[in-house]
Amino acid sequence: MKIVYYSNISEECLGVLYEQNLYPINQIKGLHVKSLEEFLRLEKKGWDILNEFHKSIIDTPDNFIKVDANKCIIQAPLKKPNSFRDAYAFRQHVTTSRMNRGLEMISEFDHFPIFYFSNHNAIQGPYEVIECMPDHFEKLDYELEIAIIIGKKGRNIKAQEADKYIAGFTILNDFSARRLQMEEMKLNLGPAKGKDFSSVIGPYLVTPDELENNLIDAPEGHFGKCYDLEMKCWVNGELLSSGNMSSMHWTFAEIIERCSYGATLYPGDIIGSGTVGTGCLLEINGTNKINNASYEEKWLENGDVVEMEISKLGRIKNKIAIENSELSILKLKKNKS
Repeated sequence: MKIVYYSNISEECLGVLYEQNLYPINQIKGLHVKSLEEFLRLEKKGWDILNEFHKSIIDTPDNFIKVDANKCIIQAPLKKPNSFRDAYAFRQHVTTSRMNRGLEMISEFDHFPIFYFSNHNAIQGPYEVIECMPDHFEKLDYELEIAIIIGKKGRNIKAQEADKYIAGFTILNDFSARRLQMEEMKLNLGPAKGKDFSSVIGPYLVTPDELENNLIDAPEGHFGKCYDLEMKCWVNGELLSSGNMSSMHWTFAEIIERCSYGATLYPGDIIGSGTVGTGCLLEINGTNKINNASYEEKWLENGDVVEMEISKLGRIKNKIAIENSELSILKLKKNKS
């Protein structure tokens, strides 16, 4: 099932996407919710009703109110998540990024999955214009990721049970201002200002049953469901990044186990996978500079269009624009002679 939050002339609504039509769920008796956040809080009761609705749509689509998806504005499926954690699950990205900085691979990567908290109030939709401050354009980057949305409350969740807590999957583009990020992380804290201004998710939430045909074995020594899903990113129509979810070293089940240790996860929490190998300009630039010392780094610029596509999860497309402001956090740094 694909669950979409959309708006048109008459309403903002949560709907089910089926054959390019959106079926608003406010026509379901006994399900009075306006957003995915509200729906997820119903947990099993809500899913039972929605699954029956979805089955009825497939069997008798003409019996229900529907709107043409192409005539609607598709928004972020989850506009106000409770929290947003982002993990570090792809070995290729970690290894290459460290190598490009002259660092050896850190052994702790194999000990446990790690994550950081990002700004859950900076979630934007799959086709929005992303307005960035001038300082953000100091090495502005995209990050090609997959995110899960938690579907039920849990604490101290074992990896063997964790996949049951996943409501669905969505594309995640975690925009990054690399100069800000690299400066502050020298103090061994962060990412912070380098990543708190925009994270795009969408175009919809895809439930796990939609991905059953893409299931593969977990890496040796790991536990949890893994999927063969191609991941791609284009900038201004040029394909720059290409990877696959199958290369995740840590599974989402293992990441959930780590996140929920001594902490409660709630319906509507978002957890990102981290960047797939080759999935950002930081990694691409570093590799090219090692191979060619005269290589000129490329970063996102005002007016650029970033598109991401992941098998079964759809496609997002965002234009970058500079915000009209003279404020510079870089100029606020205290310099000592």
